Amino acid sequence: MLHTAIAIVAVVLLIIKFKIDPVISLVIGSVYLGLAGGVGFPGTVEAITDGFGNIMSSVGLLIGFGVLIGSLLHTTGAFTKMVRLLLRAFGPTRIPYGLALALATILPSIYVDVQVVLAAPVARQASKHMGRNGLALMAGALGIGIFAGYVFVVPGLSAISIAGLMDISLGQYLLFGIVVGPLTALLTVVVFQQLLRLGWWNPDKDEEESEALLESEARAQEASEDDAAATPPLSISLLPIVVPLVMIAFGAFAELFKFSNQLIDFLGNANIALFVGLLMAFVLSRRTAGAEASNQAFSDGLQTSGEILLVTGIGGSLGAVIKATGLASVLGGMFNADAGAPVVISILLAWFVAAVLHLAIGSVSVAAITAAGIIAPLLGQMDVNPVAVGLGIASGSLFALHVNSNFFWMFKALLGLSTQGSLKTMTTVTTIGSLISLPMVIALGLVL
Repeated sequence: MLHTAIAIVAVVLLIIKFKIDPVISLVIGSVYLGLAGGVGFPGTVEAITDGFGNIMSSVGLLIGFGVLIGSLLHTTGAFTKMVRLLLRAFGPTRIPYGLALALATILPSIYVDVQVVLAAPVARQASKHMGRNGLALMAGALGIGIFAGYVFVVPGLSAISIAGLMDISLGQYLLFGIVVGPLTALLTVVVFQQLLRLGWWNPDKDEEESEALLESEARAQEASEDDAAATPPLSISLLPIVVPLVMIAFGAFAELFKFSNQLIDFLGNANIALFVGLLMAFVLSRRTAGAEASNQAFSDGLQTSGEILLVTGIGGSLGAVIKATGLASVLGGMFNADAGAPVVISILLAWFVAAVLHLAIGSVSVAAITAAGIIAPLLGQMDVNPVAVGLGIASGSLFALHVNSNFFWMFKALLGLSTQGSLKTMTTVTTIGSLISLPMVIALGLVL
């Protein structure tokens, strides 16, 4: 236990104090834990490589396909059209709820950095019709919508990674995550709106426009108007996202109600479903943007997925080393209480580990992956459904996104906020969302 704690603290310090990449930091922590924990030289290498290989066989293709779908759909104008539709459907007063709901359900396949780049101009535009607190409310809705989808809803990258590391059926994770994620986003916007009404926001101190930002918005508006006629209808553009989700969900329902067969298993397999989505996105991108633009989008997606895959794989390595040390059996006695206590304790442990890692490291995905690697070897000692533990990790990894996150500074610049304003929006809504989702996950764990 001591060496595991030292390894985790060392990983955190290497990332946040010495600015060493999470991939290198996680490998160092895994090597230290294996050698110090008595696994031995050959055993440590074997655990690291086997852990990496096992998680890649589970989620490697899923992550790659998901990133590529999002990158290709960027060229079709799907996101811009969807937000315009939301503005027309919900109106300026209810658009925060529509935006948060759409980001948490339809767009998780698009990488979070791309989502904020695309959504920020629309959020700023809509905020001008919403009064004094408009920008704060839109910024909060955008932030929680993106990350609730990212951690709870398949094919969000953190959701896929957690499910893979915890050996959870992606269909099961989808069935429960698609409920917890959107509910978390909507309830967070409700709570945050009430907070704003109490005088939480001061536009003079919390907003910080720049001339470059205004010019960029004007150019983006002109470009989107020029390109609108050339892009396919929204109903067509979203098919590469909707069709795979329907395939995965149908396979999960078939398994749940015991009418599955080999063909249904094949079509409901997440790898096959996301590959179908990738083919659809590729064809749409080629027809919409041309071969050169679609090839560039594909190349950008490959570069983005590379680092994600490495971090995810090394998270699997750390989990394999922890398992090899025998820590799971040592900690088994912690989960032998009676009645519902094991469920609550297990979910709280998962939430707490992920929340602390996120506070320290500043990356939602790295926190989720590392926490899943730490908790996965303990699942056999927990009298709780693994889906609930995975969702507990997702909930904890949301907690308090702040200044040590690269996303925080992108969010600040693109929304036109001061550092204080970003803390009052991004940090606040992720904290609220994490705390709101935790009781829902505990309730699910007690029922499952």
